[in-house]
Amino acid sequence: MRIAYFDCASGISGDMTLGALVDAGADLDGMNRAIGSLGLPGCRLLAREVKKHALRATQVTVEYEPEHRHRHLHHIFALLDGGALSGRQRETARQIFTRLAEAEAQVHGVAVEKVHFHEVGAADSIADVVGTAVGLDLLGVDRVVASPVPTGFGRVRIAHGEVSIPAPATAELLRGIPVAESAIEAELTTPTGAAILATLAGRFGPIPSMTVCGVGYGAGQMDLPEQANVLRVILGEVAGADEQEVCLVETNLDDTSGEVIGYAISRLWQAGALDVFTTAIQMKKNRPGVKLSVLCRAADAPAVEGVLFRETTTMGVRRWAVARQVLARTPHRVATRWGAVEGKVGYPPQGPPRFSPEFESCRRVAAEHDLPLREVYDAAQKAFDPKSL
Repeated sequence: MRIAYFDCASGISGDMTLGALVDAGADLDGMNRAIGSLGLPGCRLLAREVKKHALRATQVTVEYEPEHRHRHLHHIFALLDGGALSGRQRETARQIFTRLAEAEAQVHGVAVEKVHFHEVGAADSIADVVGTAVGLDLLGVDRVVASPVPTGFGRVRIAHGEVSIPAPATAELLRGIPVAESAIEAELTTPTGAAILATLAGRFGPIPSMTVCGVGYGAGQMDLPEQANVLRVILGEVAGADEQEVCLVETNLDDTSGEVIGYAISRLWQAGALDVFTTAIQMKKNRPGVKLSVLCRAADAPAVEGVLFRETTTMGVRRWAVARQVLARTPHRVATRWGAVEGKVGYPPQGPPRFSPEFESCRRVAAEHDLPLREVYDAAQKAFDPKSL
């Protein structure tokens, strides 16, 4: 399992996150292809190396043609749906924007659908969020952990006038997140940065136990007087079994068709579900029913519940925290006589690593060569050599 630890000693913003991900190895061209597919005029990321208090870092800026429009959440969703993003990338970006919309709705006392995005609806902020979603996916990050977050202090001007730091939306997004004391008179954490953490980070605290495999430094635009204005992202692999706290969300259905349940399951995977399964149950008045169960990260639970309420007839769901043990895993490719097969290597606490071929990769090879799927699957497992790791 790959973990990204966000070390927010100088706060976090969208451009700092992009810089840290690119510096850690995320493919800038891949991120630009995804952003370019959204149809935002002239929008692309530019990266350069800078120094912040003698510390080397990558600074990413967004180049775009100025627009004279504001967007609602459904406008942004339409951009995401029309872009060339993977399902995971699109859903991550949707979740971040949804969290932003919920915070703005709370601050202004309006419905989420009525939220009028200003700064975060502009092309550069959209690129920040989408670039972050794509960058994390390209780096293969499975889990995000973050340090406590400093906000700075003072005043900052936003679309609604001058406000205290943290800005209202930032403060709303930081509910439940540990904030670090800071004597720096500047806005260290922006609404976009806070939304990224609020959406993606499953835990806040010290760096977790892991084997470090990469480090990236993303530079902010300001120069701070006594410290480097950078966000550090540390990538690591977890060896052996990793205990995680996840959520189990369930609902009972006795008046929903199989077709609707099947569609709901596909939407649950897109919402970030870790596992989805059904169980046949007996409900009141002797009606046969289906229990729909979803395992997800705590940060994804609101999105999962939203899918259940939107796509099924349920009037209520149950949610509780559960612990699960997962093996550390890394992507791996083996060579068969018909071509390469992708998969993952799991690392048990005891015994040798084991290889699990990916279904889609095996299916593609089987279809191309008119072979039984099981034959390709067995050949891929036999081709795995632990000494090649």
